Amino acid sequence: MNDIERDHLFVALTRPQMFAGVTYSYFTANAVIATELFLVFRTPYVLLAAVLVHLAGVLLCVREPRFFDLWLTKVGRCPRVRNHSLWKCNSYRP
Repeated sequence: MNDIERDHLFVALTRPQMFAGVTYSYFTANAVIATELFLVFRTPYVLLAAVLVHLAGVLLCVREPRFFDLWLTKVGRCPRVRNHSLWKCNSYRP
């Protein structure tokens, strides 16, 4: 059986830019949320929570690097419809 030859160069060129194991968009969102929470609560425990959220992002980025961008697109394009509890599905909004 002929196996497909893979060239890792193409995989590297199609991956998004990463910083500290997560995409820049995830890192920026985590930093903004952690900064806002720190300013509201004024406790260093918020920084610990930000580190835990970052580690969760690292684990998710290992499987799918664009998970955060895909989730943002899904939330923005596929809102809950009124009869979601009946049909258990959403509609697509172009």
